[in-house]
Amino acid sequence: MKFISLALKNIVRHKLRSLLTILGVAAGMFLYSAVETMQHSLDRATRTAAAENVLVVYRENRFCPTTSRLPEHYESTIRRIPGVKEVIPIQITVNNCGASLDVIAFRGVPPEALKSYNPQLEVIAGSYDDFTSRSDAALVGEHFASRRGLKPGDTFEAVGVKVQVVGIIRSDSPQDNNVAYVHLPFLQQASRIGLGIVTQFNVKVETPDDLEPVAAAIDETFRSDQQPTNTRPEQAFFAETARQMIELISFTRWLGLGAVLAVLGLLANAILLVVRGRVKETAIFQTLGFNRWHICLLVVIEGLVLGLAGGILGVVAADIFFRWKSFTLGNEGLTLALETSPQVLVNGIGVALLMGALASIYPAWKATSKPLIQSLNA
Repeated sequence: MKFISLALKNIVRHKLRSLLTILGVAAGMFLYSAVETMQHSLDRATRTAAAENVLVVYRENRFCPTTSRLPEHYESTIRRIPGVKEVIPIQITVNNCGASLDVIAFRGVPPEALKSYNPQLEVIAGSYDDFTSRSDAALVGEHFASRRGLKPGDTFEAVGVKVQVVGIIRSDSPQDNNVAYVHLPFLQQASRIGLGIVTQFNVKVETPDDLEPVAAAIDETFRSDQQPTNTRPEQAFFAETARQMIELISFTRWLGLGAVLAVLGLLANAILLVVRGRVKETAIFQTLGFNRWHICLLVVIEGLVLGLAGGILGVVAADIFFRWKSFTLGNEGLTLALETSPQVLVNGIGVALLMGALASIYPAWKATSKPLIQSLNA
């Protein structure tokens, strides 16, 4: 504790230099946390969970929702396939099929089937009854609503579709929090797709073991039909159709590495300047009984404190920024909410501490490398 107290006093004595160092570390850790947030969000969205039991039935050789068109009457046929628990037809309309940070996605579903199919949906504002009773009603995901500043009672128009917001919803599924649910017939007509045509079917199976056989059975059933299908587990479907996002986010790893190296160089340079500026003071400490290990420990603690302060400031700023902006990255009708998590925050602070320790090694050695007499005469 005495060494920590002494290190804090040394840092406070040079307020401006310490503040600039902490801000520099914070900037680097902000960028690192932003990259980790994107990586973590993508991993969470595409990772197949052990209890996954949802299939997505899409038009074969189609990717963007505007090109995937399936007859709505496929629903009754799919229901009769052994292992199928529940089916819901979905019409998707988006403003941009390419990778974009500003994706507006409408999902048309049978209003009476939404709650039974998706029981984890929680209406946190407004009323679900209003949704079922009004044909142009919309239930908006909380991240979508936050990004657009929407609340129950507001009117919202995009992609040629005008809806009345009657509720804000929250769900464990990242997709639900970033879309607007509307009535299927309303969206079919508003988007000029036509009644009886949908983009996809989401199919729940009895157990995860039924995923592959049910998917094969669905595709085999419609193989010779005019609109053949391609059926995949939901996370696999997301991972395949979001390949542009995956490539883009994979590139950001280099930005994260650059941010970490910049933090390391900044801390090492700042601590080295501090050590060179107090050579005589270090020599006096040694004459008072401090050995070389004590001096090294003092320098390392200063590096850890600077790294910790900058790391906390950077990751907290990143967390506030992503919560405030509610960024959503979308591609081909699928959306990915960029949300920080406790794991990202802890990792960011841990990396900042590690960089503080590594950056202190050479300055700590330099602080004790000169003979005592030479240091006193400096």
